[in-house]
Amino acid sequence: MSQYQNLLLIADRTLYHSPALLRAVALAKACGATLHVRAFIEPTPIIHLWEEHVDESVFQDYLRRYRYWLTEELQRHGGNGLKVTVELVFTTHPMLDILRTIADLNPDLVIKDIKAEPMLKRVFITPLDCQLLRECTTPLHLVSQARYGLPHRVVAAVDPFDPDTQISGLNDAIIQNALALALQCDAPLHLLHAYDLSPAFNGEAPLVMGGWNLDFAEELRQSLHQAFVTLADRYGVPPERRHFVMGQPVPVIQAFVDEFQADVVVMGTAHRVGLERLIGSNTERALYSVPGSILAIRQPPPASTVKEA
Repeated sequence: MSQYQNLLLIADRTLYHSPALLRAVALAKACGATLHVRAFIEPTPIIHLWEEHVDESVFQDYLRRYRYWLTEELQRHGGNGLKVTVELVFTTHPMLDILRTIADLNPDLVIKDIKAEPMLKRVFITPLDCQLLRECTTPLHLVSQARYGLPHRVVAAVDPFDPDTQISGLNDAIIQNALALALQCDAPLHLLHAYDLSPAFNGEAPLVMGGWNLDFAEELRQSLHQAFVTLADRYGVPPERRHFVMGQPVPVIQAFVDEFQADVVVMGTAHRVGLERLIGSNTERALYSVPGSILAIRQPPPASTVKEA
């Protein structure tokens, strides 16, 4: 049974060699899915400042060149024979129109190229990719590079010790989506948890016998590991594909992807408000530092904060 029936690709003309397009075509072929290609572009440019209306011939030429580019790119990636719909959406507010399109099409997966933004710019303006990570409730596949059309290795990054992820079922959602992708691509699934014991040594917890000791740290590590093992057992992940690594999440994931040549990292994005929303999440921080691709699974917002989103 196919894991995906409808795929939405957000196309970007500025990327002539689009890893997301390669991934979308490969997945659509493997699933027999309908591929909806949408390009969200600025309105037709006015050639002269004194023109109030764009000439119809200029408008049609603009559309024709854009459609030709999309058709050429689809054919170049082997998209002949696919069930494809292609539309151009003129917009000055791409985020709003993308969310409307997702609501209308109700795709199983949204696919988009990661658009690199300078760090200084990200300080003042939230990039579109980060906005989508925060607002898109559909599984969101952001692609920075694709060595293969279909992923050869998928890794689910989980945190089984965080009460929030357990209560909301986010860990289960991460693994289930990772399994769906891995099964569709006939790829192995790896389970990864980066654990950090540093809070136990920085005064955030009560002292034991006048200070932290190695025995307490080992007990804490074992309790974290047991939670990880329990989660892995629940989904039948074999021991050789379980990775319990000490360190901060993003550096650990980056090192893992480099070492194991993982094509897709499946991560969760939590509903955040206030200062946490400004700081961002591990998934946002991984967006520009982890090679390959990210499949982001949104944690449902608590009922009490739905209106605050």
